[in-house]
Amino acid sequence: MSLTNFKKHSYLYQFITFFLLIAIPSSVLASSLNLEATGNHALDLTSHWAGYFALFLFALAYSLVIAEDYLHLRKSKPVLVAAGVIWFILGYVYTQNGMQELAKSVFEHNLLEYAELLLFLLVAMTYINAMEERKVFDGIRVWMMSKGLSLRNLFWLTGILAFAISSFANNLTTAMLMCAIILKVAKGNKKFINIACINVVVASNAGGAFSPFGDITTLMVWQAELVGFTEFFALFIPSVVNFIVPAVIMSLFISSEPSQIILEEFEMKRGAKRIVFLFILTIITSVIAFNSFGMPPVLGMMTGLGYLKFFGYYLRKSLPRSLEKKRTEAQQRKDEKALKRLGQVVPFDVFSKIAAAEWDTLLFFFGVVMCVGGLGFMGYLTLISEAMYTNWDPTYANIVAGVLSAIVDNIPVMFAVINMNPAMGLDQWLLVTMTAGVGGSLLSVGSAAGVALMGQSKGNYSFFGHLKWSWAIALGYIASILTHLWIN
Repeated sequence: MSLTNFKKHSYLYQFITFFLLIAIPSSVLASSLNLEATGNHALDLTSHWAGYFALFLFALAYSLVIAEDYLHLRKSKPVLVAAGVIWFILGYVYTQNGMQELAKSVFEHNLLEYAELLLFLLVAMTYINAMEERKVFDGIRVWMMSKGLSLRNLFWLTGILAFAISSFANNLTTAMLMCAIILKVAKGNKKFINIACINVVVASNAGGAFSPFGDITTLMVWQAELVGFTEFFALFIPSVVNFIVPAVIMSLFISSEPSQIILEEFEMKRGAKRIVFLFILTIITSVIAFNSFGMPPVLGMMTGLGYLKFFGYYLRKSLPRSLEKKRTEAQQRKDEKALKRLGQVVPFDVFSKIAAAEWDTLLFFFGVVMCVGGLGFMGYLTLISEAMYTNWDPTYANIVAGVLSAIVDNIPVMFAVINMNPAMGLDQWLLVTMTAGVGGSLLSVGSAAGVALMGQSKGNYSFFGHLKWSWAIALGYIASILTHLWIN
């Protein structure tokens, strides 16, 4: 399309032209900005060109994030650029008002919050990658395929395992593991694959809602010291209800015919169980650091990374001796397959597990934290907080926050609520933690697990296939809220 036609037909062009003409006049861009500022108080930019432009930029960036699956554009790219531009604008405005030190200190505060979460998540992802490389999760998959379960039993077992595993592993890894099992066992049964994947998405999100390690949002709430470690477990029963209600409804539409028995030779790699133990020890260390010494949980996680690095050193040093022992045993048994496998063994490398972390997600998180932090510094979070948590009952506001997380990723929703810091009791902080975690199950694009499974299942699980059962998921969402309000 030519520029002339673009101008003629594009409402976007008209909007941008109008926006630039009325929102950024030269008098506003001048150094004598008409803003109220005293001492070290932040400037109110909610009615200023800088605020309007930042909102527009964030909305544009997030539109590209939502369209990631269609544009094949990594979600971290638009939010990283948006975050940079927003803070450059803030730097310019505050410099013009002689308050650059305030802007710098607020930026560094947001950066510190991100750094703590980055290192925490990086260690957790490294352990998950190490367990995956040592074939811990493959062991679960092979065991399930060997049982010849009925499709209904498979539906329930994958759901329950997804719920349990996602309480300590991220829901993305959990969902993909269960999806791999479903695709293998129920190959060609599109109807079952779709409904089983929906169940896995719901279970993964629900399982992550009652544990500080289950989801990024729960981790954020814990690190902000809004909910204590053990206090999260009050959400266990509501989370179970959130999973069980739609699962019961959907299971009524699944046949009880047995699935195909698939036998596969399998052996976990050396050190697999010990890495699982070290991961549990790392979680315990993190809890002790926070609860007993008042230190950030990331201290315990980084110490736990040290455990894994030392164990990796032991695995590398003892590898030749272990291989020689296994090779001798295989030769005595005349096991050619075992000898071939031993010839393909590579040393354990911790740094490769760190490199395999979900860096796009981690960088996306940086963009979100800095964008939301910048908008909050401009004054928008105060406005939203007053609109939602002053004019509304906190219960209704927290329920709406959960519904929003089905459309917008739950990370910016939860980060915004934390930065608003409305005056709420523990019961309401638990409520918004749960709704932000499980609300993403209402749509397939509402959580990382749903988006990943749409790609992994190659069309067997889709947006509209999920939407068909959104009513059942909504019943579970409502039931979990009522359960929480009743017991907590």
